[in-house]
Amino acid sequence: MMTAPFVDIHCHLLPGIDDGAKDWDQSLAMARLAVDDGTSTIVATPHQLGAYSQNHGDAIRQLTAELQEKLQDTEIPLTVLPGAEIRVEAGFVEKLVDGDLLTLGDHRRHVLLELPHEIYLPLEPVLDELARRRLVGVLAHPERNRGLQRQPNLLEPLVEAGCLMQVTAGSLCGMLGPDAQELSEWMVDRGLVHLLATDAHGPRSRRPLLGRAYERLCEITDEPTAADLCIHYPAEVAAGRAVPAGRRAERPRQRTGWWARRASA
Repeated sequence: MMTAPFVDIHCHLLPGIDDGAKDWDQSLAMARLAVDDGTSTIVATPHQLGAYSQNHGDAIRQLTAELQEKLQDTEIPLTVLPGAEIRVEAGFVEKLVDGDLLTLGDHRRHVLLELPHEIYLPLEPVLDELARRRLVGVLAHPERNRGLQRQPNLLEPLVEAGCLMQVTAGSLCGMLGPDAQELSEWMVDRGLVHLLATDAHGPRSRRPLLGRAYERLCEITDEPTAADLCIHYPAEVAAGRAVPAGRRAERPRQRTGWWARRASA
């Protein structure tokens, strides 16, 4: 049984700024869905850099404040905080330092990192540079990265280097394909997941729902683990507080077939 409201630290809730909500109506519809599903807080994470280099920090902050006002006016009990999903590219850390790129909750602590979907780029130098600035990298949806699907053994060194892993709720529930589901479950088994989030983009598909994934986590692990990944650790990130890094205790399950061969390669 869920012990506290969910906190979603990756959601494309702001209207008209990226490939998420198209307008205020969609933003409010997503907010209602999230609240009905048990979520109390969302960190809005529009894309920054890459194809969305026009999204600047102050504009995201202002749009977040406008959304919070509309939520209050329509009596939707949801807290929205500013943040961003940042494409890893040269020179981005300096833009984080000057505030044009946003950390999660705008606390200058946790940075949601996005890799290209088709390939894996080494993150250790990025994590080192962030650490020198007292910033913590959070890798968005690693289970959907094709390079990591081909080489899941790359994930453990990243976690040992202090990177936090954010898996998408839909991946765990099989809504984003079998490869993403297999890798997300394997990561959970190996204690390599710290945060679960929706990465929601709209009110009809890729919706801001965590409840089903929470139940799935309870099935394959236990309620304390599900609560940490969906409630407690995301709440710490949203508040700008530390989250335990490194691996959680493994809960290995018997796996067979091609995934078992790939994961052990």
